[in-house]
Amino acid sequence: MLAAPRADLVANTLEFENEPLVKPTGFREYDARWLFGSELNLLGVEALGLGLGTLFHQFGQRRVVAAHDYRSYSLSIKQALTLGLMQAGCEVLDIGLAVTPIAYFAQFDLDAPCVAMVTASHNENGWTGVKMGCQPPLTFGPDEMGRLKEIVLRGKGEVRPGGSLTHVQGVQERYMADAASRADIRRPLKVVVACGNGAAGAFAPETIRRMGVAVVIETDCQLDYTFPRYNPNPEDHKMLRAMAEAVQVHQADLALGFDGDGDRCGVVDNQGREIFADKIGLMLARDLSGLHPDSTFVVDVKSTGLFLTDPVLKANGAKTVYWKTGHSYIKRKTAEIGALAGFEKSGHFFFSAPHGRGYDDGLVAAAAILSMLDRNPGKSLAELQEALPKAYTSLTMSPHCADETKYGVVEEIVREYQALADAGQPILGRKIASVLTVNGVRVTLEDGSWLLVRASSNKPELVVVVESIRSEDDMRALFRDEVKPRLGRHPEVGAYNQEI
Repeated sequence: MLAAPRADLVANTLEFENEPLVKPTGFREYDARWLFGSELNLLGVEALGLGLGTLFHQFGQRRVVAAHDYRSYSLSIKQALTLGLMQAGCEVLDIGLAVTPIAYFAQFDLDAPCVAMVTASHNENGWTGVKMGCQPPLTFGPDEMGRLKEIVLRGKGEVRPGGSLTHVQGVQERYMADAASRADIRRPLKVVVACGNGAAGAFAPETIRRMGVAVVIETDCQLDYTFPRYNPNPEDHKMLRAMAEAVQVHQADLALGFDGDGDRCGVVDNQGREIFADKIGLMLARDLSGLHPDSTFVVDVKSTGLFLTDPVLKANGAKTVYWKTGHSYIKRKTAEIGALAGFEKSGHFFFSAPHGRGYDDGLVAAAAILSMLDRNPGKSLAELQEALPKAYTSLTMSPHCADETKYGVVEEIVREYQALADAGQPILGRKIASVLTVNGVRVTLEDGSWLLVRASSNKPELVVVVESIRSEDDMRALFRDEVKPRLGRHPEVGAYNQEI
């Protein structure tokens, strides 16, 4: 039996080789993320598996799908996690290298209620983590993560007999066939597929070909866990620029980019312009609400305010609910209220039946985007975007803020904006129309422009987004003259990853 994990171990010591290292900060709101080596060692992963298996048993389950993304250390981490799960008496079904949607698909395909996907998603090399669930298509939320954290850190994992490991073949092929069946493209399309040398490169190009796309141009689809050109993150400028260049060189109809674990999809149009995922979500909501009138959609608080004012959605009787950012939150809310789809600005898309199974899947999202184009044969993706009402939305900006302090800083920012609203104080000459605090603070001004400050669920950062319905200059002013100086008065807030 392993000892209770410690947080103070360092590499190149006897203790590091014989005791589990698990930093408490790795337990996030809806999944787990650590820097491997300095915050988590392999024995710590084993302790995590024992704790996770114990929690699965508390939910009355023991059959678990296990998979890993493409990083130099992910297979070793999955094997250590599997040891812990087996000690807990779990039946582990190892499907091998996969993107996260394949692991979710395997829960249905193999009749396995639980999933443990080893992935750092879009985080840089050095990071690792686990996405977990035991009630498909849902994944853990704060309650489950809190229980897991307590079990692991207190050494309360329970050893049970009956653990087993089976290596299962063929799931990836069945997933690709299923994802491809969700589109039947008749329109001749030329599509750039970008994977950042991550795990999606093994599955995305062939699946999109099977959807009926005439020409697929592969960009950075060769597996290479050093990520030599850019981090596989379709919200990152480097990846978007590479996608845009490929569109222009090949005169493609669009580019589809997938993150490190393939559950997100980023889009560049035929003119080489990036389309933020919330605007793609709005386009898809227009398309799907025409097929399914009176539908409900869920979007995260980082998303455009146009969902509430769009005339096409209104004409189709569509309703939109804004909810907490995070794949687990949007997934759960979409299922809870029976929404047709959920959209998150980071590129997670959730489609309920008949268009999906409710979990976030970059290739199912790609099928929906391609099908939308197929249903509009006379229009390019750029033209579909230009048909939307105008709004000027910023990049997602992330100033550094330590995990130990970020939530306290956000609480202070919430109080500041609530006080401004209560006092009737304007922001850049406009009254505050509403203050939404379901996830950080989203401040909407009287003209429909808005700003958002929240704590990142995955990294030691804050998240900042601004949108103006007036102009790009006004959008920049909302950040430059309002949000940045306000955050700058808090010494805990550091440098930004990117700025507008």
